[in-house]
Amino acid sequence: MDFGTEFKPLTVQPQEIEGLSFQMITEELGSHDFTAAQYPVVQRIIHASADFELGRSLVFHPQAIEAGIKAILDGKPVIADVRMVEAGIAKERLHRYGGEVRVHISDPDVVEAAAALGLTRAIMATRKACAEAPGGIYVIGNAPTALLELIRLIKAGEAQPGLVIGMPVGFVSAAESKDELRKLDIPYITNIGRKGGSTIVVAAVNALSLLAVRRAAETDASLKRR
Repeated sequence: MDFGTEFKPLTVQPQEIEGLSFQMITEELGSHDFTAAQYPVVQRIIHASADFELGRSLVFHPQAIEAGIKAILDGKPVIADVRMVEAGIAKERLHRYGGEVRVHISDPDVVEAAAALGLTRAIMATRKACAEAPGGIYVIGNAPTALLELIRLIKAGEAQPGLVIGMPVGFVSAAESKDELRKLDIPYITNIGRKGGSTIVVAAVNALSLLAVRRAAETDASLKRR
């Protein structure tokens, strides 16, 4: 196909573009300390952002990948801090195991309570989610106050997340909230610094759901061989 430019794309075949992208990521990233279980998440985050610095800054709790896969296969909900995160998640893979994505940031009771208390809607949405969704995957890409409130509730014994994916982007409290998350002994995926955002946490969730589908298929195949 001729685009009328001097540049010639490596391929225009949709099934080949992702594979070539992943190959280029692996070659450019080079040596790293991520485990084989963690690397698919790293790869998809770099694929979504084209940011190798961000990819190298990722930090995983040792149980993060297994906790995420288990939560998905157990049908636990994914709680997103904003609608942008909800929009990007591959929900059909969650639905396969009974899961769903929940976002409370615009719920009328959340808006009303935030105004009455003079707090951010993200804080009030986090409180609502923690009361309703123990064992869920909490996904925070935009609101550092949501992550800080979640950390407070965990320390107080009022929140029991299955996994926290905390990578809010920004300047006010973003890096600091991630520093606090890394101090907790709970399953988490985060990064160091100010970078993050909706696209990044969506990539992490989608990578985990793909791993969950693969795990389920491997389990089914193993059972059939018995």
